[in-house]
Amino acid sequence: MTSVLYLFGAAAPPVAEFPRIVHRAQADGWDVCAGLTPTAADWLADAAAELEELTGYPVRSRYKRPGEADVWPRADAILFAPITMNSINAWALGLTSSFPVGVVAEGIGKGIPLITMPCVNSAYAQHPQFARSVAELRAVGVSVLYGDGGFVLNEPGQKRPFPWDAALAETKAFVSGS
Repeated sequence: MTSVLYLFGAAAPPVAEFPRIVHRAQADGWDVCAGLTPTAADWLADAAAELEELTGYPVRSRYKRPGEADVWPRADAILFAPITMNSINAWALGLTSSFPVGVVAEGIGKGIPLITMPCVNSAYAQHPQFARSVAELRAVGVSVLYGDGGFVLNEPGQKRPFPWDAALAETKAFVSGS
């Protein structure tokens, strides 16, 4: 039986790598469903058809209407990466105006293994709410890959490869251990 991974992304540059990351997750045995914040969905509008073909599911960036059937199977794990300062703060505060944030907020109560990796620069990380949000999510059992072994801050405008290997490995390990 294949495990279902919801791969969520927010509007940070690494979200452009989603088609490649879907392939990688599928190679690890995951059945992948892709979800995006509204801005990330706009950024990946040209890749939506490719993502739907790769996954076999619609790319979601909005809540379904009441009474509509769910088009995705139940998640065995959720990886929200990249996640922006806005989305991580919204999640920690329970502000569920975007589809991915609503799903992961509910995922805490459902006991779904939740893994996230921020993509923020050092200027954003100086805001005191960011550290509180990371601590709050960790306190409720979310695996936040930030710091050693995860996303390491960079200066504004500095580019470096996003540590997808760490995110995918942690997702696999977190699910295996749960």
